[in-house]
Amino acid sequence: MKLNCVVVDDSTIHRITVAKLVNEHPDLTLVGDFSNASETRNCILNKNVDLLFLDIEMPVQSGFDLLDGLKTRPQIIFVSSKSDYALKAFDYAAVDYLHKPITKDRFNKAVLKAIDAAQRKKESTDDDGEFIFIKSNLKNFKIFIAKIKWIEAYGDYIKLNTEDETHLVLSTMKSFENELPADKFLRVHKSFIINTEKVDRFNSKFAEIGTTKIPLSRNKKEDLAKALNKA
Repeated sequence: MKLNCVVVDDSTIHRITVAKLVNEHPDLTLVGDFSNASETRNCILNKNVDLLFLDIEMPVQSGFDLLDGLKTRPQIIFVSSKSDYALKAFDYAAVDYLHKPITKDRFNKAVLKAIDAAQRKKESTDDDGEFIFIKSNLKNFKIFIAKIKWIEAYGDYIKLNTEDETHLVLSTMKSFENELPADKFLRVHKSFIINTEKVDRFNSKFAEIGTTKIPLSRNKKEDLAKALNKA
């Protein structure tokens, strides 16, 4: 499997360094390298981009600003000279976080993670429908998207509620939300994401899935109504 890559860094030296590593890797194809968020955004919108090597501190718009403006994101490997942003990078479901200067060995390890994730995604459709893998209690579980009912914040974890079982997963809500199909799942509260296909009824305060009442944020009733009308 070959991944189409874009390198983004306002430093010419660092951009050339990462682009060289991409070109030397047999499983990567460089489709563009840019010094700013604007040019990168145009490339992502017009080309098939699988993986983004993204600097964070850039003039005008940061790497985070770029991602916030994208509806659909490629996989992300952050590249930074600072470790301060590593925790925030987790919220963007980053594949990895590379600290400058990058060694070839460390680069290859990050790429391997991206290739593995892309392969799992490619194989994520079978007779029972699309699925994802989660890690819970040190084990990997295959979870079918159609069986997920809702997800709730649970301290440093999220609690995944399915038709058959529940799992605690070390993740943020934002990160896990990015793993789910946007046409089926809606974040209706800071602490809850629901599968809109599982909603039995709702009012201005709650969405009901079976006997469970899930709180709706004040501005989410209209979003839920639109989502259910599309279903």
